[in-house]
Amino acid sequence: MTVPDTVALAVAQFAPMADAATNLDAISELTGAAAARGARVIVFPEYSSYFVDPFDESLAAHAEALDGPFATALIALATAHDVVLVAGLVEKSADDRRVRNTVVAVDASGVLASYRKLHLYDAFGQRESDWVEAGGIAPPETFEYGGLRFGLMTCYDLRFPEVGRVLADAGADVFVVPAEWVRGPLKEHHWRTLIHARAIENTVFVAAADHPPPLGVGCSMIVDPQGVEIAAVGTATDIAVAHLDLAAVERVRRVNPSLRLRRFRVEPRA
Repeated sequence: MTVPDTVALAVAQFAPMADAATNLDAISELTGAAAARGARVIVFPEYSSYFVDPFDESLAAHAEALDGPFATALIALATAHDVVLVAGLVEKSADDRRVRNTVVAVDASGVLASYRKLHLYDAFGQRESDWVEAGGIAPPETFEYGGLRFGLMTCYDLRFPEVGRVLADAGADVFVVPAEWVRGPLKEHHWRTLIHARAIENTVFVAAADHPPPLGVGCSMIVDPQGVEIAAVGTATDIAVAHLDLAAVERVRRVNPSLRLRRFRVEPRA
């Protein structure tokens, strides 16, 4: 089988709500639209399965297992459209009061990778850790499609360059970043800057999908290994599709071998 020269990837921007069926309807519609435009990997926001603002006890009440109804519905959609879907879900935790903020990547075969958010959003007046249990230190979560390796991270993780560096060391060519990037002073500037920085410093593609306003900043985007924004959404519910050049990462790293030239490595902290 001949590997194509590009992989079509989409970011899908929508506003998840406190209604699982409505969220799945939106995901289904956006998946169909993205697949019709040729997308083979489609990235949805953080908390795509269920979201309420502010967080309350309903979050735990709507938490699911990785093989629960939400992931099962994603697998069915992926099967119907022959795509890989990446989305955030509220996962059950051992703690009855708190949940896990988890990202799953699925295709027709089932769950390809799952990642529990490492860095919780205890910043800018928010306390995600009051409701969410942080993921433990574990090997990076990645999956392969079409000759590229995709690595998972979530939202606030963008502010921690070590997360990206560990994924790059694991061979990731693309970072996929489901997010709910809360609006506020300079927050859109931070969002754009951090996405571009993670792409440039790791010489990878970055695909980040956010909630639209009024809660998120929107501006879901795909950035190439030189930090060039190659596809983006504004503030509406919408999709953006980019064709990722399989040779781009190798080409950029040949010209700018910064990963090879670095003199420090990342080690976990308790």
